[in-house]
Amino acid sequence: MEKIATLHVEKLPEGFYLATSEDIPGLVAQGRTIAETLEIARDVAKKLLEAQEKRHNQINLTTVQEIFDYPLIVGT
Repeated sequence: MEKIATLHVEKLPEGFYLATSEDIPGLVAQGRTIAETLEIARDVAKKLLEAQEKRHNQINLTTVQEIFDYPLIVGT
């Protein structure tokens, strides 16, 4: 079952992107592009959620609905 976590992504002065999430404590990801940062954030989120599950702590995330909005980022 897929869940949704909100990410906060910001461009750092050095040109990298940094992603954090209030929904998943401890999630921090950095990449050269937005796509790379999101990919790393997804991997980090999976590992953090697995670790929480092993400790029998649940992070309550919203289940993905059949229809939802998603921002599409397109380079020019």
